Amino acid sequence: MERKIKFAVGEYYHVYNRGVEKRKIFQETRDYERFSKTLRLANGTKAVVFKTSQGASLDKVGLGERLIAVGAYVLMPNHFHILVKEIKEGGLTNFMKKLTTSYAMYFNKKYERVGSLFQKPFKAEHVDNDRYLKYLLAYIHLNPVKVLEPSWKENGIIDTKKTLAFAENYKYSSSLDYLGKQRVEKAILSLEKFPDYFKNRKDFSDFHKDWLRLKTVQGA
Repeated sequence: MERKIKFAVGEYYHVYNRGVEKRKIFQETRDYERFSKTLRLANGTKAVVFKTSQGASLDKVGLGERLIAVGAYVLMPNHFHILVKEIKEGGLTNFMKKLTTSYAMYFNKKYERVGSLFQKPFKAEHVDNDRYLKYLLAYIHLNPVKVLEPSWKENGIIDTKKTLAFAENYKYSSSLDYLGKQRVEKAILSLEKFPDYFKNRKDFSDFHKDWLRLKTVQGA
């Protein structure tokens, strides 16, 4: 299937994909960790080689020039979302190919399967205005709400404080980095390439809280 959208340097995009037949692409903690590491290792002009990166901090691995800037991401059991800015011509397509190919090879070998792991082609939306860009920061970081409250959009949220804390502290997203948590996964992000919408951690959390309340009322 030919993609209608054309990628361009300096533009923002929301990219996402899920497992074929909506299958789980992350079976256990190690899978999430492998994909998280690949988010950084695939973002460079050099090939993805895990052996040479063993024991090295993600921000110290020599990967060549970055292909894209990552502003936010989340990994869910059967899909993922990434907010990116293309910074090298052809960078986004190259990055996604390296990311999904590398992970699929790991997954298929580990679980003794063959064939495509992800739906093709990956989905992409052009983020062409500031309002949409900020909206996606909430949409991506609050995806884990579905794990704790599967029908929250229809039935509302029972405990907003508990649900918000779960989503913001979800290990496999960039929310912890926005909240100032010091961890190796921070090297995945290039936040200097994105607008700074939040003055502090409270501002970031209040934005999520307001978004949850609004979406619960709207039922969407």
